[in-house]
Amino acid sequence: MRIDYKLNDKFDMGLVIPAFLLFCIGLAAIYSSTLHNPHATGNFNKQLLFGIASVILFFVTYSLPTNIFRTLAVPSYIFSLLLLMVVLIIGRRVSGAKAWLGMAGFGFQPSELAKLGTVMILAAFLSRKNSAIDSFKDILIAVLLGFIPIILVLAEPDLGSSFVFIALIIVMLFWKGISLFGLFVVLSPAILAVSSLFGIYYFISGLVLVIISLFIFRKDIFFSASIFAINLAVGFFTSYMLMALRQHQQTRIRSFINPSADPLGAGYNAIQAKVAIGSGGLWGKGFLAGSQTQLQFIPEQWTDFIYCVIGEEFGFFGTIITLGLFLYLFIRVLKLACTAKNEFLSLTLIGILSIYFIHFIVNVGMVVGIMPVIGIPLPFVSYGGSSLIVSMLMLGIAANVYRTRKNYT
Repeated sequence: MRIDYKLNDKFDMGLVIPAFLLFCIGLAAIYSSTLHNPHATGNFNKQLLFGIASVILFFVTYSLPTNIFRTLAVPSYIFSLLLLMVVLIIGRRVSGAKAWLGMAGFGFQPSELAKLGTVMILAAFLSRKNSAIDSFKDILIAVLLGFIPIILVLAEPDLGSSFVFIALIIVMLFWKGISLFGLFVVLSPAILAVSSLFGIYYFISGLVLVIISLFIFRKDIFFSASIFAINLAVGFFTSYMLMALRQHQQTRIRSFINPSADPLGAGYNAIQAKVAIGSGGLWGKGFLAGSQTQLQFIPEQWTDFIYCVIGEEFGFFGTIITLGLFLYLFIRVLKLACTAKNEFLSLTLIGILSIYFIHFIVNVGMVVGIMPVIGIPLPFVSYGGSSLIVSMLMLGIAANVYRTRKNYT
């Protein structure tokens, strides 16, 4: 009993067990989805190696002095930006995006590491002494820190990762205590950018809403005009970027908006994923018995569409267990963020939670047909060393905070 108490006092099993079970579920789904694919037969063994490496990194991160994370914030951010620049020069192009660095037969996606680096630099900036979250200067700097990696990621182009960056910026500013107007300043350009993708009428409607909001907030005329100009510029910049992309990239974005517009092309995966999920029923067709999975109706379903493998072979029961494990993990991280009295650690944890949650909600949402397809892996479950290693690094930070919670909470 004494040993168990000491273990629970230093090691949060509520963080580790859900992550381990999700990894095991992912391994089963990867094995099933690659079994009859001659081009992916080695992916299961690679994922095992990624798992071993990620566990080692987890324990290294777990054992570090907690105050070192603030010290590493700036170097990790700069290093991740350098990697994003390097990948644009010598990166490997996969599925139309130049987002991968090849190393000894393995691929690494710098944007995954950049998400953690951005969380840490934002946490360090927002938790510094004499910070004023409602000042335009602090909001602008925080947004710029977040948008530098977004610009580099969009140049690949990787729409899915850019969406995660935008979301984590908003969540961290909200957690810091930004005012309603400050939140509007941050959110409105993102809303205008998305609305411009749907057409000129949606864009004009968005601008009208911005004008109405500025009128309601009744700020200085020069300041209000500046906010409106920024929103207008973002809308035009987004439209210009869309036109500057290659034809196949524009097709992917249009499928992002409406998968059914190209059911045999860019929207094919989304439609087939819904078929697989629906065919699983209550208990599923059984391990290695999914027709959509085994007949390879969905290309590379061991990555972004792995949730449909779980749904088809393990049914509603399997998907609910997976969702429950994620929910429990989210609650544990949120509890740590709420109880941490050290502001840097609290902001870092909420940033980590936002990355987990956005990946989860978008990945599951695009498989079941309620979110656009933007290519985001499911943490701990999808095949891929970059995602798994960074997910475990973030889990190690959370476990580290739990270990030293009596010092920092």
